[in-house]
Amino acid sequence: MSLVQAMQLGLPPADNVKGTLLKAFFVTVFLSVLMLPLLRTVGLRAFSMATEAYSSGTHSAAFVTCPNDTVAKELARGIVEKKLAACVNIVPKITSVYEWQGKIEEGSEVLLMIKTRTTKISALAEFVRSNHPYEVAEVISVPIDQGNPPYLKWIGDVVPE
Repeated sequence: MSLVQAMQLGLPPADNVKGTLLKAFFVTVFLSVLMLPLLRTVGLRAFSMATEAYSSGTHSAAFVTCPNDTVAKELARGIVEKKLAACVNIVPKITSVYEWQGKIEEGSEVLLMIKTRTTKISALAEFVRSNHPYEVAEVISVPIDQGNPPYLKWIGDVVPE
């Protein structure tokens, strides 16, 4: 096709098309290089989440109330040292309202949030009962249905079967 025929059809000259394509190519390469770190991070996170298999209920979160910070820290340290849990969070200054021996009571307590394997709940409860100052220590647990796969893997790595 001649230049005159191309212009009659409304097409740009070949030199302009080549220049436009070349510019588009360099812009695409430049943007790809700029986005590479972001795409790499997103890809690694997606791969990590997709490849980690987790069976719902394998791990549990347990809750224990304590009369004060000293008892809470002693129990938490003992629980982690004995590999009964991977992590214990200490939540200070909660207010508990409960019935005890026929009376409504209210008091300040400290809450332990304990992350462990579900198979360790019985041993955890026994440890708490043996080391807690309350006559009836609270030890309740709920199974973990879902979570961050690397975090759940870490719990499994720290707490043996």
